[in-house]
Amino acid sequence: MIIRTARALPLLATGLLLATSAHAGEAEHIRASHAWIRILPGDLPAGAYVVLENTGDQPATLRSANSTRYGSVMLHKSSSEGGVSRMAMVESLVIPAHGEAELAPGGYHLMMGKANPPVKPGDEVKLTLHFDDGSTLDTDFVTRPANATDAGDAHQH
Repeated sequence: MIIRTARALPLLATGLLLATSAHAGEAEHIRASHAWIRILPGDLPAGAYVVLENTGDQPATLRSANSTRYGSVMLHKSSSEGGVSRMAMVESLVIPAHGEAELAPGGYHLMMGKANPPVKPGDEVKLTLHFDDGSTLDTDFVTRPANATDAGDAHQH
């Protein structure tokens, strides 16, 4: 019985590897570029922006993000209607197959609070992006001052 179990383990492990490699995770098809964080003064929350390109044949869904440098990271969407600006937390953001989604000022963004230790312009902050299927993508974001309006020299990943 022990010998039979010992022979079965390699076959079982091979089967599990084949099963997981047959379905690539959503994050494997996502390319992040122009990743940057706008830092506001004091304890005001920061906004993180990035372009997410999906090279896969299926849509990918960004569900959340986290960082060891920020106590909270939430996916938000800003909108303006009738001259009134609003911001609301959203559950997810779909990146279309062979398309892209942009997190940018005035639209979708990551709202981040409770920086520890505080960040300053020029720092790099790693955020982990979490997708619907459980896969993740670590992305380095460059921090920029409060008056920044675009990615500037933000890194591509």
